[in-house]
Amino acid sequence: MKNVSLLFSTFVLLSGVVMAKETIPAHPQLRVATFNVSMEALNYLPYVRGKAPNVKGNELSLALNENNQQIKNIAEIIQRINPDIILLNEFDREDDSQQSLKLFLSQYLSKGQGKQQGIDFPYFYQGAVNTGVPTKFDLNNDGSSGKSPSDNYGFGYFPGHFGMALLSKYPIDMKKIRTFQKFKWNDMPNALKPFDPETKKPWFSDEAWRDMRLSSKSHWDIPVNVNGKTIHILASHPTPPVFDGPEDRNGKRNHDEIRFWHDYISNTASYIYDDNGNKDGLNNDQAFIILGDQNASSVDGDAMVSGITSLLTHEKVQDAKPESLAGKMHKIDNPNAKNHTAHWGMRADYVLPSRQHFKITNSAVFWPQTTEETYRLVKDRAASSDHRLVWVDLELK
Repeated sequence: MKNVSLLFSTFVLLSGVVMAKETIPAHPQLRVATFNVSMEALNYLPYVRGKAPNVKGNELSLALNENNQQIKNIAEIIQRINPDIILLNEFDREDDSQQSLKLFLSQYLSKGQGKQQGIDFPYFYQGAVNTGVPTKFDLNNDGSSGKSPSDNYGFGYFPGHFGMALLSKYPIDMKKIRTFQKFKWNDMPNALKPFDPETKKPWFSDEAWRDMRLSSKSHWDIPVNVNGKTIHILASHPTPPVFDGPEDRNGKRNHDEIRFWHDYISNTASYIYDDNGNKDGLNNDQAFIILGDQNASSVDGDAMVSGITSLLTHEKVQDAKPESLAGKMHKIDNPNAKNHTAHWGMRADYVLPSRQHFKITNSAVFWPQTTEETYRLVKDRAASSDHRLVWVDLELK
């Protein structure tokens, strides 16, 4: 069931105009969310045009230790929605200890923000990602190898930059997590290998192409035990399909990163191997929810639409198409705006449950209107994030 705004709107008469006052419905059997929180190093550094940022890799931990208001607002948004499972995109993994994530959990989420109740997530996972992991190749073809963030396996200034984290109220089966961080792009059948349109030659050298990883961050299959039933959380954050050139190397990579999940849940997954060398995808009877900022829309933006379209229309996937009235009003001339999940005007963030195992009962994009008190949480980029939290309520069949 899709809804026009943050669900169960009540209407009040204000200055002769009917306005929608948005409220959050009662907690369902299972509420699942995704949120690109922009809690990454560049967010905490001053922007200087034309100069490379001086990134040290501890910017998030410093901000967390400063009682940061932007981070408090992010925590308040999560508390207001109160999901059972949530994926955080662009949450830096500064080191293997995951101290920044633990600090966010203990000092921000577990403590009430903006008169909300604190929220506890006793289970969490934050694995390694490809962003900031160096290669020895000149991947952006600027004449130098291994010196630019674009020469890393995923764009980033240090390993773990723009990372991901999954938070859960339900137990995570840590021993059965599958990660696909090191899966090679060229091992995908019919991979969209980038070519220079002028020279007709491959964009990457042969050696670089053989070494290139598919995931710009990673792909994770995280089993979560919900009341005795295993649900596979399929988490990822494909590269933006821009910031390249006519070779469209990022656009093609975005397409194939999304295609990975399409194949993983299909009968075409025999080529897939995880970081432990185990092959194949999900069995047909396994419940799953695809989560994350896919950086792609089938109707807006610069992505190759065939990738996201094939996922949204997959026979095993259902799409609640979450909406917000504020999003619709934000881009009033865009008929797709009600489904937008980013301030800059596109649907990028998705919660896609398996059709066989779940009934969708509610969904929305958290995007308060300018007339609401909670608009302070999203009024600009500095308030929280340039993305909006997306949530879906589910009943297990």
